[in-house]
Amino acid sequence: MELARSSSYLLDARNSSRGKGLWGNVHIPSKLPPKLKGSHDWSKRAQGGRMIGKISDYLVEKRSIIVRASDGGREVETAVVVKPRLQEFKVFAGTPMPFGATACDGGVNFAVFSSNALSATLCLISLSDLQENKVTEQIRLDPETNKTGSVWHVFLQGDFSDMLYGYRFDGKFSPQEGQYYDSSRILLDPYAKAVVSRGEYGTLGPGGNCWPQMAGMVPSPDDEFDWEGDVPLHYPQNDLIIYEMHVRGFTRHESSNTNHPGTYLGIVEKLDYLKELGVNCIELMPFQEFNELEYYSYNSVLGDYKLNFWGYSTVNYFSPMIRYSSVGMRNCGRDALNEVKFLIRESHQRGIEVLMDVVFNHTAEGNEQGPILSFRGVDNCVYYMLAPKGEFYNYSGCGNTFNCNHPVVRQFIVDCLRYWVTEVHVDGFRFDLASIMTRSSSLLDAVNVYGNPTEGDLLTTGTPLSSPPLLDMISNDPILRGVKLIAEAWDAGGLYQVSSFPHWGIWSEWNGKYRDIVRQFIKGMDGFSGAFARCLCGSPNLYQEGRKPWNSINFICAHDGFTLADLVTYNSKHNLSNGENNNDGENHNNSWNCGQEGEFASLLVKRLRKRQMRNFFLCLMVSQGVPMIYMGDEYGHTKGGNNNTYCHDNYINYFRWDKKEETSADFFRFCRLMIKFRQECQSLGQDDFLTAERLQWHGHMPGVPDWSETSRFVAFSLVFHNQERAESGVLI
Repeated sequence: MELARSSSYLLDARNSSRGKGLWGNVHIPSKLPPKLKGSHDWSKRAQGGRMIGKISDYLVEKRSIIVRASDGGREVETAVVVKPRLQEFKVFAGTPMPFGATACDGGVNFAVFSSNALSATLCLISLSDLQENKVTEQIRLDPETNKTGSVWHVFLQGDFSDMLYGYRFDGKFSPQEGQYYDSSRILLDPYAKAVVSRGEYGTLGPGGNCWPQMAGMVPSPDDEFDWEGDVPLHYPQNDLIIYEMHVRGFTRHESSNTNHPGTYLGIVEKLDYLKELGVNCIELMPFQEFNELEYYSYNSVLGDYKLNFWGYSTVNYFSPMIRYSSVGMRNCGRDALNEVKFLIRESHQRGIEVLMDVVFNHTAEGNEQGPILSFRGVDNCVYYMLAPKGEFYNYSGCGNTFNCNHPVVRQFIVDCLRYWVTEVHVDGFRFDLASIMTRSSSLLDAVNVYGNPTEGDLLTTGTPLSSPPLLDMISNDPILRGVKLIAEAWDAGGLYQVSSFPHWGIWSEWNGKYRDIVRQFIKGMDGFSGAFARCLCGSPNLYQEGRKPWNSINFICAHDGFTLADLVTYNSKHNLSNGENNNDGENHNNSWNCGQEGEFASLLVKRLRKRQMRNFFLCLMVSQGVPMIYMGDEYGHTKGGNNNTYCHDNYINYFRWDKKEETSADFFRFCRLMIKFRQECQSLGQDDFLTAERLQWHGHMPGVPDWSETSRFVAFSLVFHNQERAESGVLI
């Protein structure tokens, strides 16, 4: 046998990784430095069974030697000491549950699902090494010891101060078969509780990189937050006044005069303003980890750079958006997570619930050309809807579709929602493009979903299901059933489920039909008086069968589309500032400029616009169902006619506190008083649909409604039975 290439201090490293590290069942030869020899104690047992290794004192790198024997040559792996190190980790088998990194028994258990990977390596990365794109330690997992079923796991003991983690997976790279394994990439654990990459919003990574290496926070048993006895408010849904808002946009403008503008703490500084307005529930646009630099490019129209401002492109579902915090990635993201908890605790203390806008319809990894960040590299075939040749279904309009009804993925989503409720105390969720959650998963069959075959066993990928397994799980979950669940009941693939979204009696919907009908009636179109009256009654034509008025989330405006002021100022969208030649955004806005296009108009037109804004807001407040206000509409915020401001981190999307104080105090006062009127009027916000005994319609003459094609006048009165008197007469 001829040794073609050798190294000093050879070790049998059959389980060593590609890169730095020494792990696995290691045989210690006699020729070793004293400090390295004896550093492995095989007699100890701990979490998950026997200890299978101890990493200390030295970094070890893999080397290859060629062994030539009579039966041919083969390549084996060895290891060689390269430099001393300070960290020390004891390695044990670990357990397959729970998923993610879990601090327990004096160490941390790591567990991650990957059904198709041939090998898995845990990468430990110090905060300083992350900035230099280095890996501090790698632990290759032995499939015999560190794998149970399709779950890879390991338990470590050691000093995890300022330590982050990720995974490398090796396997087939074959996009045509839906496989994207690449062992050169360090991937985020889908269950990571905080993601660290860059500390400051909008700042490029080292070397101008928009996608610098990301890693997850390693938890500690000392991670605690003082909730000060916080408990859920549990408001009845029919009592809610929802305020849709953007974390950064709410206080980023200099006129907010906050100590921490554009952050979670910035919102805390303005909670008393929301209390004054009368809001008792805020719906925060996405604040799970996303990359605002995803669309980073120079915008020649405005002379700035386009960013992903809205955040509908999730990187990690368990982690809060670190760069929305005032502390960035300090303490490996723990302080940012605590800042979110502080916001929610302080909101509850002021009587305000907090809802999360969540995006389980797609991820930031995009289509076949997108980055490999987490899900795609962990198990692409499981996490995404794929066509037979590996193409990504695109029901989201964003390149991929999350495989929501796959057993592993739906459990992941339920685990995630439970985490935000139990650990972060959120009060509910609004699900973006929720109809995707009703579509069948890739290769979905009845045995896979229900445990037994049924007629018509095989379903086409993406087929809408009447009882989607994911929604069934959420709706019957003992934790999630008690929180607010709101669906945006449509998707980009043409599935529109307003009034037909599977609901189990507890799901509400963004009522897009309410928005469209109210806009058309108030702008003066023929034939909408009857439909408008139904909207005022909570849309019983949509929700009366087995549902309640509060299942309708009523809104005139939201983050996408015109603001309330722009709705009465522009007939057409003006999206040139997006740099897409005005080709993006909705063309059918049901808006009316009141006679002149744009902000510069005659006094007569401006008076009419203010009256129209009052009509819209009044309608929202006197309608049965749950009213939702969009941030800034209470003072008449304008985006200059841009109805798709997804890419603007500037004045277009910022709440203008100066404008609220200077020019629109009268409309703010009107909105505040109308919200107060709704809250004090017991006949509004009913739990059940109104009947003829309690409701009387009027036209220009009392008791004589006008339902003609050209009617522009609707009035009604309500009777509150407990007092047997007419409580309110409302004219619109």
